Amino acid sequence: MGHHPVEDSNRSDNNSICAVLDQRLSRRQILRGSATAATMVAGASLVACGGDSDSDSTGGAGGNNGPTIAPEALGFSAVPHSLEDRVVVPDGYQASVLIAKGDPLSLGLAAFKNDGTDVDYDQRSGDEHDAMAYFGLSDSGMPAASSSSRGILCINHENLEDATLHQNGPTAAASNGGARPKTEVDREIQAHGVACVEVIKEGNQWRYVQGSPFNRRITAATELTMTGPVAGSELVKTRLSPAGMTRFGTLNNCGHGETPWHTYISGEENWFSYFRRDDDSAMRTSADNTLLARYGLTPGGQGFSYREWDTVAAGDLYARFNITVSGASATDDFRNEANQHGFAIEVDPYRPTEKAKVRTVFGRFAHEGVWFAPAVAGKPVVAYMGDDARNEYIYKFVSAENWDEADENLGLSAGDKYLTEGTLYVASFNADGAGEWKALKFGQNGLDASNPIYPFASEADVLVGARLAADHVGATKMDRPEWSAINPLNGEIYIALTNNRTSNRPVDDLDSANPRAYEDVVGGANGSDGNANGHIIRWRETGGQHDALTFDWDIFLFGAESGADSASVNLSGLTADNDFSSPDGIFIDMRGLMWIQTDDGAYTDTVNNQMLVAIPGEVGDGGMQQVTSSVGADEKTVTTFVGKSASEVDLRRFLVGVPGCEITGIALTPDAKSIFVNIQHPGEGGSAASFNVDKSSWPNSSGDAQALGDGSSRPRSATIVITREDGGEIAL
Repeated sequence: MGHHPVEDSNRSDNNSICAVLDQRLSRRQILRGSATAATMVAGASLVACGGDSDSDSTGGAGGNNGPTIAPEALGFSAVPHSLEDRVVVPDGYQASVLIAKGDPLSLGLAAFKNDGTDVDYDQRSGDEHDAMAYFGLSDSGMPAASSSSRGILCINHENLEDATLHQNGPTAAASNGGARPKTEVDREIQAHGVACVEVIKEGNQWRYVQGSPFNRRITAATELTMTGPVAGSELVKTRLSPAGMTRFGTLNNCGHGETPWHTYISGEENWFSYFRRDDDSAMRTSADNTLLARYGLTPGGQGFSYREWDTVAAGDLYARFNITVSGASATDDFRNEANQHGFAIEVDPYRPTEKAKVRTVFGRFAHEGVWFAPAVAGKPVVAYMGDDARNEYIYKFVSAENWDEADENLGLSAGDKYLTEGTLYVASFNADGAGEWKALKFGQNGLDASNPIYPFASEADVLVGARLAADHVGATKMDRPEWSAINPLNGEIYIALTNNRTSNRPVDDLDSANPRAYEDVVGGANGSDGNANGHIIRWRETGGQHDALTFDWDIFLFGAESGADSASVNLSGLTADNDFSSPDGIFIDMRGLMWIQTDDGAYTDTVNNQMLVAIPGEVGDGGMQQVTSSVGADEKTVTTFVGKSASEVDLRRFLVGVPGCEITGIALTPDAKSIFVNIQHPGEGGSAASFNVDKSSWPNSSGDAQALGDGSSRPRSATIVITREDGGEIAL
């Protein structure tokens, strides 16, 4: 996401995704032509991409039944570019605000004043609505996966809009006697986390249910249970958690996941920037300093979002954000506090009294989310993850237990079964156009006490230091992996690589999977160089088996401005009806339609952030292309594989947001007639003195998401719901 510090701590010598591909094709193979080369890249598994795959057609982990063949065409006209302070959707659609920052969840709580004086955010919708999932409810309030008129939305609250949260902006500790005001800090801590909110459809209109027993908040102070190999480890014991079995709070919740047993997973992304560390290197072991540095936690190296929560002298819930060694042992201070964060938490939306659990089996990094493949009886549960930081990796988790359909409604107890033991893998994209998953398992692949990078002494060490383990096994560096999505119709996996810069990937490092670098983005707000518009990569597991150890891959779409050169930048043939930049959130619904959301700064002079729809096709459906890139005096020509053109996958712009916002979070009801979308941090980049109102004052108090902001109200993140005026299916 563009508004937080982007961590950059990978100093390994591992190949970047583009470096490995320079060896991918010999001159002889290139001369054989694009059709032959495309077949070669896809590999033998392309032959069995249809009915021979063992993956089911349940439409995703939620179990919504879907078709076995994708629609042939979309059924709406593309939305044009817009810079207006309103949400724009196609003709024949309506969009309304469902719940916005600060709206009360509990009965008896005052309406949100939106003047920076509101409190009790642990009972209100938090700030910066991000990823979310919809869980159906029956009329009697029981779990009902097929319900499209009543459900629970689980919504991440990633971060804070400082300019609008407080009455006059945040008060720095230095201007307040060395300590930030407790009222402000409590507001910020409570505005983070996750919200579970009951929603109900009446006629063709949705509303949220204030006072519902399903409504709950999990904040940056909520008590959670540690699970898996890391629970109880010496690495996570602190003064507040001396046994290492309890953790408090969840931070920077960005991407998400929905398990096959209908619980919600919330990823913890840029958690590193919340902690203070003074220079205590001499008081730590060499291994400890190595581990901390690999996660951006160098002395004095906090990200610019460091919030000084530790300056509040009101107990350990605040003091824990200072991880400097100060006591005689780990249980006398908070030197290990950061080791508890960077995993993902599991929340049961149907059982609001149950404590959420930290699932350490997913490994520790900047979790964008955890996306589950459709569960298959008798096969392991599999989930995919990206580490959203520069030059980081793509991961996969495979459970030790095989899926039993009898566990579908067991909630967190099913999570205890499938998410306590398993194997974490990291992706290596090989020079032959295929790839392999390398196990991050103690005792395997050199991950032991004699490791030259870090002395791994246990499985807990491997998971807490997942990045170091991935460095050692030779994982492939990627360009900030964002959301992932699994196509329920053919089992293929997609992940958004949002962008890069030449300072991060010089032109000499370009290769087939990241072939572009260019200067002065047309219409760009930043005037940046590099691959500022990003792309989406995809792969197919060998034999269609999600627990396979090998795969084949290509590039689905490249972001670009429509007027950019088609030979070097606009490789997917984007037009004014579908050009986009910096793909971030992606989602493939039960019908096989792919939704693409942007978090961009390179093209926002021309269009606010947006959401598009496509019919995605399959790995190997395009051809081969040579691309010449140049920045200054540096130039390189590489050969890449490009999927079908934007017109062939019927890519169209469906929504445009408001100035300063990111479009993120998407959930579709089982009948595909209502879609929920988040408008995050509208007005970002405006004047703090005017509370960002100079850039946006959305949403309008009328609740109509398509109405212009009123010009005076502080902008608020919000969840909107979109339906067709005729009550039909979305996008078709």
